[in-house]
Amino acid sequence: MINKKIKINRAPVLTLWAAIVAERLGYDKKESLTFGKAVAGLNAQSKGRHLGIYTEKAEEEKKKEEKKKEPANLQFIELLGRGVPAIKTSNGLRAAIKGEEISPESVQRYLEQKFGDDLDDARAAMEALAKAFTPKELEVKAFALYEKFRPGIPEGKKGWGVKGDLDLGTIRSLAK
Repeated sequence: MINKKIKINRAPVLTLWAAIVAERLGYDKKESLTFGKAVAGLNAQSKGRHLGIYTEKAEEEKKKEEKKKEPANLQFIELLGRGVPAIKTSNGLRAAIKGEEISPESVQRYLEQKFGDDLDDARAAMEALAKAFTPKELEVKAFALYEKFRPGIPEGKKGWGVKGDLDLGTIRSLAK
């Protein structure tokens, strides 16, 4: 269904979009799923701090935590304007939160739960949008594109966790 609207909050939409962008940039599906979840998590953290939902830790405390939890093989992947912490595992590259790798299977289950029967339609629309740009162009434009199609929600704390309409027709129109 081309002009379908899905009632959903922004986190799973950003997770799916970031995963699709990562795939378009050359990462495999499992790597991409973990990167998508990390981007959405990083975005939620900074938005939560901005809204006063999360408090900022003291600088010393943050540095101690980072040193304790940073694996030696940590690297950063740039995706949607975020530096995503990643580690090389026996299964490939995986995004990591506080040194713990994210499971691609858990991200897939999360997307299936949040999108339900609409996951395939949403994925197809987002993949068409990603393919409308070269990987180089997409690297630069991916977050701005997300801002154009993400579900509309109320401003400020009132919008935190609220569902809005994801319009697949809008996503498809951006691919043209």
